[in-house]
Amino acid sequence: MSEVKLAAETRNEFGKGAARRIRRESKVPAVVYGHGGEPVHITLPGHELQLALRTPNVLLTLDIEGKTQLAIPKAVQRDAIKGFLEHVDLLLVTRGEKVNVEVYVQTEGDLAPGAFILEHVLSTLTVEAEATHIPESVTVSIQGLEAGASILAKDITLPEGTTLSIDEDAVVLQVLAAQSEEPSDDAADESAEA
Repeated sequence: MSEVKLAAETRNEFGKGAARRIRRESKVPAVVYGHGGEPVHITLPGHELQLALRTPNVLLTLDIEGKTQLAIPKAVQRDAIKGFLEHVDLLLVTRGEKVNVEVYVQTEGDLAPGAFILEHVLSTLTVEAEATHIPESVTVSIQGLEAGASILAKDITLPEGTTLSIDEDAVVLQVLAAQSEEPSDDAADESAEA
């Protein structure tokens, strides 16, 4: 798991105008909440935060006015067209604390020979893990699977200290037979006339 240190500044201005001014300074408005305390409104350096968020479930060490706190991203808002960060919600965590997070499901291997399609019913799994040992992803072997095969959440090997937070019988991946299209009646008539 990746841990990134960021310097944060508290902020007292709120609203769209204040958020725009913050973003013009290449910073990102954020809110830190959790552990029953009042939410703290902060600004974070935009470029460093953007790089940190490339790692799934990154652990952030925030320096807020000389006080160090651990947090994980809970919600990230991006501009729909340009993709830049608009706002981030962060959840405070402590070492040893268990948190529920989503981890990406990756596959390895090849399906059995034939016309098969692998459907990702769930692209992420909700798991409970210790805040400082959150896996970035889980890997599932699909080697040799044929049409009709499915992989359930309980079939996935999770890293030590990580447990499922969803129904263990939930279908994560399934293999489907590719279907070829039958030529329509109009297309058959046209080819007969030609």
